[in-house]
Amino acid sequence: MRIAGVDEAGRGPLAGCVVAAAVILNPARPIVGLNDSKKLSEKARDRLAPLIREHALAWAVAEATVAEIDEINILQASLLAMRRAVEALSIQPDAIEVDGLHCPTVLMPATAIVQGDSKVAAIAAASILAKTVRDAQMLELHQRYPMYGLDKHKGYPTAAHLAALREHGVVREIYRSSYAPVRRLLEGEGQ
Repeated sequence: MRIAGVDEAGRGPLAGCVVAAAVILNPARPIVGLNDSKKLSEKARDRLAPLIREHALAWAVAEATVAEIDEINILQASLLAMRRAVEALSIQPDAIEVDGLHCPTVLMPATAIVQGDSKVAAIAAASILAKTVRDAQMLELHQRYPMYGLDKHKGYPTAAHLAALREHGVVREIYRSSYAPVRRLLEGEGQ
């Protein structure tokens, strides 16, 4: 039975897309060191991501945009990105296992597993792909908007990030206006 592990990265940040990945691991080609991406160093994630792409039977990464996040909320946008990742797999899985409490609407059986990225290798692999792709997107945005420090905090609402937003304002196409800190700044600009 082919089971795809599914996870997302980027629910908490104020900026950028939410990214999801789906991975069907190859039992004949195990990958040593898989774990929840948050428990791995950036160096370890960067080492494992190409191995996952090379050794997995199938993998896919998809996203939901800032506009979609603002329109349908972050949970629904995360589920949308997950569904897109599952649908983009080159091999149709028999079932999916998803990190967290919620499953996307897909054609195959789906199971939500709390802390699945620490318990299920395929979910850990998906968490690593989602995180490395999202971090790369944040580095690209940093090239365009260096004043926000996206290369350091990856869009999360750190004190330095919030101070930069107050100083430089909100770039609407990259910031989630439905998130309270951004919404408050936008409301302040409107007065």
